[in-house]
Amino acid sequence: MITLYTSSSCSSCRKAKRWFESYNIEYREKNIIGIKLTRKDIINMLKYSENGFEDIISTRSKVFKESNLNPEEMKFSELAEFIIDNPTILKRPIIINDQIMQTGYNEDEIRAFIPREFRKFINCEGCEQNTPEREREYKRSLEKALKSIK
Repeated sequence: MITLYTSSSCSSCRKAKRWFESYNIEYREKNIIGIKLTRKDIINMLKYSENGFEDIISTRSKVFKESNLNPEEMKFSELAEFIIDNPTILKRPIIINDQIMQTGYNEDEIRAFIPREFRKFINCEGCEQNTPEREREYKRSLEKALKSIK
């Protein structure tokens, strides 16, 4: 199951939700402002990150700037508690499934959340050499079919 950590004021979060809905891909939304994050949520976010807290903390956030936070000098438990108490420090959206994590909305990278069996068709893997126009039409048709799947 895909988990989408969002906030209602985030335009990238709204884009990600619309994208999942347009492909009828189920997700569970956790509004970081509407719920209290748990230590388990933080661990779930970090499980597939490449750079740890650096991947999920927004250094441009008001909370980060005002707190003079130095994540490198903090213990895991201290930083996790700080995030739980100050969830707006997180980048948004944070999208996680059982294999990958993505922060922010990127139209190309979010395709990794399309089930593998359909991604190969969308990317036209194994297609015979076609004209660019035929390949574009093939991809459009396939994307349309994916949208109709529930």
